[in-house]
Amino acid sequence: MTLPRTPSFRLEGRRAFVPGGTRGIGLGCAAALAEAGAEVTVAARSEAGVETAVAALREAGYAADGLALDVSDLDALDAALEARAPFDILCNSAGMARHGPSIETEPEDFDAVVSLNLRAAYFMAQRVARRMEGGGSIIQISSQMGHVGGIDRAVYCATKHGVEGMTKAMAIEWGPKNIRVNTICPTFILTPLTQATFDDPVRRAWIDEKIKLPRVGEVEDIMGAVVFLASDASAMITGTSILVDGGWTAG
Repeated sequence: MTLPRTPSFRLEGRRAFVPGGTRGIGLGCAAALAEAGAEVTVAARSEAGVETAVAALREAGYAADGLALDVSDLDALDAALEARAPFDILCNSAGMARHGPSIETEPEDFDAVVSLNLRAAYFMAQRVARRMEGGGSIIQISSQMGHVGGIDRAVYCATKHGVEGMTKAMAIEWGPKNIRVNTICPTFILTPLTQATFDDPVRRAWIDEKIKLPRVGEVEDIMGAVVFLASDASAMITGTSILVDGGWTAG
């Protein structure tokens, strides 16, 4: 009898593009992909942030470079992609939030969040997919808020629900080219950017009530899911979400 073998989680020989990859969840994604053997390019608007992240990745022995880039600027994005070899993996962690009561939402806040979280995510996937040779994996860092609603998060939820919808449609269209498209949907992850939310007693009580496991999320909780979706271990998985939410959406 010949036993089946587990497909590899390794990523040697593959190139990964990680927008938003200089801090928090994005940096965790970049580190996870690099640790699995991928050559990683991180991107963010801050040149200093890019340099710091790349230096840390290289110091750890990983193959990494960076781009100071506003991914919502499609002309700049096109120029950056054309100057590099095609990517096999896109892990898009670029995003923002401007939370507040929906009855008070200003158009400029709505437009800013939609521009980065949805418009840029859409066209980034499109641009990277056009140049994928022989298939690849596109991973959008979405949110549990792409599956439920949340207090003061109507605009953010709108964008993340949109990311979930476009992911399913792109997976259908690009499947014949062996391009897989999926999302990872984290719960609240403790990072410097979310510290203010965790410091608010009302918000913290809400989070603790909703997460069924006895702790909040950490960056490391995202890293395994990223490697899984980027690797051959998930070769038959497309058009779906991995909910890293501690049971939030279970009920």
